[in-house]
Amino acid sequence: MKKLETGSFLFCVSLILSLMLSCTAFGQSKGLAGVEPRMRVIVDNDFSGDPDGLFQLAHLLMSPSVEIRAIIGSHLHVNDGFDRSKTQADNAAKKAREVLQVMNVTKAIPVFAGSNTAMLNDSTPVKNEAVNFIIQEALRTDTQTPLYVVCGAGLTEIASAALTNPQIADKLTLIWIGGPEYSDLALPPPGYSEVEYNLNIDQAAARAVFNRSALRLWQIPRNVYRQCLLSYAQLLTKVKPHGKIGAYLSETLESLMARIQRFINIGETYILGDSPLVLLTALQSSFEPDPSSSQYVVRQAPRINSTGTYAHNHTGRPIRVYTLLDTNLMFADFFAKLELMTGH
Repeated sequence: MKKLETGSFLFCVSLILSLMLSCTAFGQSKGLAGVEPRMRVIVDNDFSGDPDGLFQLAHLLMSPSVEIRAIIGSHLHVNDGFDRSKTQADNAAKKAREVLQVMNVTKAIPVFAGSNTAMLNDSTPVKNEAVNFIIQEALRTDTQTPLYVVCGAGLTEIASAALTNPQIADKLTLIWIGGPEYSDLALPPPGYSEVEYNLNIDQAAARAVFNRSALRLWQIPRNVYRQCLLSYAQLLTKVKPHGKIGAYLSETLESLMARIQRFINIGETYILGDSPLVLLTALQSSFEPDPSSSQYVVRQAPRINSTGTYAHNHTGRPIRVYTLLDTNLMFADFFAKLELMTGH
């Protein structure tokens, strides 16, 4: 009887090891190409502005667990130093197409130019193809794959979509880089502006999202996106040597750093504050999918008042406010994907 039990045990062990080896071989042979999308994403960013949006877009394009359904180029604040033109959204869309070309992306991903101006008020949506696409994608009934709208700048298009068709509110998750610090969670940085940069791009849109909509919202406020520091040494060693896209991203950032350096000593780091849009989507945990290595609190959505700051709202819906990001995972994954993409 003991010989039979021993034989059965050894057979089971042998079978398990054989399966493990075959699975390992399968994983090694396919690599990232074996990863299938498990979420849909619409990317919305001011690509003609701060280069951090270009880094975020490139990283997301290299992430196979994400199906990018569309890219929206959005506007900046009027007379923004990055782009003083009246065609900021058009220019942003051109920049997004440039990244697709540099990366030799063959899949057809629609690129839309959003509105070149902010909303007139918090109840009047803008109308354009980007807004229509968000609504259309959110209302799809042929898929159960979760939809995320990730915004690294203003909120013009998603606010307009929610105002135009409020039914989309529970059919997507909005992840937004923006908003000032919450006074009970963090202090503002030295020399801060009271109205945070991204919120100031379109204050009416921010009020529409926070005050008027029921959108499911994950917020990364200023004190948190400032955690995303890339060192210049990392840019030179981990990004610049890696193919056309590494050179493109590095040149874009180095050119900006050189221009800024004429006016202020910026040291040896740069904030890639839009990269959490990748961390909180593509890099979610394998089981019980969620951005499990980053930390957040759940609180009632505040009201955005007429001065562009928070006001307590005791009837506000619950939102996630992130407090700590796993920047190690975020940057390590970005560098590794650049290596894999370029083969060195």
